[in-house]
Amino acid sequence: MATQTITKSHPRDSMISTWRDGDRSQWTSSHWLLDLLGTHLKPSDGEVPVFSKKEKIPSVREWTVHLWILLHGLIPHVLQQAYMIYSGRTPHPIVVFLLYSTTFYGTGIHLVQVIRRLGWVYGFLDGDKHERDDIPDVGVGRVATELLSVPTLRLAMSVYLSYQPEKLPLSFNCGWLALEIGLYSITVDFWFYWYHRLMHSVAPLWKFHRTHHLTKHPHPMLGAYADHEQEFFDIIGIPLLAYGTLKLIGMPMSFYEWYICYQYVVFSEIIGHSGLRVHGGAPSTVNWILEFFDAELVIEDHDLHHRYGWRQSHNYGKQTRLWDRIFGTCRERIEGHKANIDYENRVTFPLF
Repeated sequence: MATQTITKSHPRDSMISTWRDGDRSQWTSSHWLLDLLGTHLKPSDGEVPVFSKKEKIPSVREWTVHLWILLHGLIPHVLQQAYMIYSGRTPHPIVVFLLYSTTFYGTGIHLVQVIRRLGWVYGFLDGDKHERDDIPDVGVGRVATELLSVPTLRLAMSVYLSYQPEKLPLSFNCGWLALEIGLYSITVDFWFYWYHRLMHSVAPLWKFHRTHHLTKHPHPMLGAYADHEQEFFDIIGIPLLAYGTLKLIGMPMSFYEWYICYQYVVFSEIIGHSGLRVHGGAPSTVNWILEFFDAELVIEDHDLHHRYGWRQSHNYGKQTRLWDRIFGTCRERIEGHKANIDYENRVTFPLF
């Protein structure tokens, strides 16, 4: 098979990535998919800028990130609402699943391409020492499979558990939604923190997580580079626990609200593996509170988790640093510490 031809010279743990320059007649559908999505972080006609760690790091305008997430996240809501109002019909759950999973996937693709363009301007963390890892030859099929499974499995679960056909997509209360976005990120992170920490500290679990840690300078797509056992729990287990927790404390968490919460979580998962050299990362409606306790999460936090973490690690949270702060597992930032942030050089997250 073509995959065997491409990868047979590299061991399973290899992070060597030569497939983009190889014989395209040997490519599988996974290679073509990842190439089509524009996943290469290097520009075709230049080099990624490199900055020393002492050069100040620009700061992201967080409101532009909220705007990006909400405008993209509400696309299927608007389309479904228009259909229901003008046709007077209620779409079948399968149609809803197809609509929301397709736009979920499209939003993720667009985000990777935006990150790539921003990297060409602002560079990447630790860029003076090491360039970003690319998708390895031995991992092309795995990454492509996991990328397709995230929207499919998460949306199938959400439609089954929370879709109510009689509700209009834009009928939710905006105040409740804002609260749910903040609480969902904290709740997801509580469950993820302990699951993630146990994966590092318990030997039988580490074997499912070590593949993900082969990358020390991750690429946005390498958030999905993991063994299937880990990915299944990431995709299904953690969101389900967070949803159940919020329902238990009385949050509405309709399908439409849950979908927007997903958009925030996935944004953080993708940008957290980007290494983009800007001060920003996991947006939240409660970041203004988290910042008071130095518990907000930025891109560098998870980047350091990969760069310096193996069995013993730190920065286990992926949406906040709240639980790392409470349980004493934070690591000090290198490029994004307060004295090195350039608040005059503000980054506006581009909509298109």
